[in-house]
Amino acid sequence: MAAKRSIFEEVGAAQATVAPQGGLIDGRGKGARRGIRVWLVLLFLLVATMIAVGGLTRLTDSGLSITEWKPVTGAIPPLNEADWGVEFEKYKATPEFALQNSQITLEEFKSIFWWEWGHRQLGRVIGMVWAVGFFGFLVAGKIPVGWKGRLFGIGVLGGAQGAIGWWMVSSGLTGSMVDVASYRLATHLGLAFVILGLIAGYVFLLGRTETDLLVARRSGERKLFGLSTGLMHFAFLQVVLGALVAGIDAGRGFPTWPDMNGQFFPADAFYVPGRPAWAAFFENPGLVQFIHRMSGYLLFVFGVVVWLRGRKSAYRATQGAFHAVMAVMLAQVVLGIFTALTAAQAHVAITHQIGAVFLWVLIIRARHLSAYPVAGSIREGTA
Repeated sequence: MAAKRSIFEEVGAAQATVAPQGGLIDGRGKGARRGIRVWLVLLFLLVATMIAVGGLTRLTDSGLSITEWKPVTGAIPPLNEADWGVEFEKYKATPEFALQNSQITLEEFKSIFWWEWGHRQLGRVIGMVWAVGFFGFLVAGKIPVGWKGRLFGIGVLGGAQGAIGWWMVSSGLTGSMVDVASYRLATHLGLAFVILGLIAGYVFLLGRTETDLLVARRSGERKLFGLSTGLMHFAFLQVVLGALVAGIDAGRGFPTWPDMNGQFFPADAFYVPGRPAWAAFFENPGLVQFIHRMSGYLLFVFGVVVWLRGRKSAYRATQGAFHAVMAVMLAQVVLGIFTALTAAQAHVAITHQIGAVFLWVLIIRARHLSAYPVAGSIREGTA
């Protein structure tokens, strides 16, 4: 029942106003979205650094310098000459030492050891940052509704990545292997990009309110979203193919372009000594690099098609996102060619790999904006 009003109350008296309330979607279970987003950005930067360090570890042939997997005690490096001697003797028992590095000195061994140790140590840091952040937000009850499974899943994938890393390294410690198996390296790098992509997608989602996302979704451009999803999958395939190239040093055997040592299709492409023909798709340097090159050309063509569609978006932010994808894709093509021409020199090859990270994230961003466009204003000429 409304309160009674006095007959002496002035007609023009000011009335108390009630402040507008936020929507029910944002008002319930929103959690610490900003804090979680900052934590995810930190994880993203660490994982991106991990990918770069992993690439350098491969390029410096350091990945087989540590012959054991000790997730906890392995964090402690050799502390004296006796410890270094023990580690060196373990390395001497590997095929890489016997068949390729038999002349290596203790000081040279220390150099490759530190690369691999740093790579593994960074993995431990990432695991700790995830655990502290996730369980901290969980205990505080600050995880938004619907996000516990997503954030926990990142940790599960991170743990799997550590196990796959050892599965990869172990392949190069027996028999006549002087490098890790290329398909295991591709699995390891592929999962790293999956983790990086998930984190990036979550950062984009948490940067906007649930109400904003709900409203934006109604204006999503489905065709453009489908095309950008295809581009994302294609780019991931190219990353995996690049890992196969790196795994067998295929990038160093054909330092010419657009031909491959004077030929369009390399000679003996399906020949691998003592192996069936199908093994050539993983182990023949010529065939592996040929497939990577052809896939790169097709990816670029498809990227142009998606860009032409994206530049016609009704939303300026979406247009800009696809322009950025196209710019970095062009740079990646140039870097890829330069990597081949320089026989995969370390500084060029690692720049190419870092470029793949930028391209991957920009594609995911463009895909996100296709699904959840940011409305502009009439003055800016956008919807």
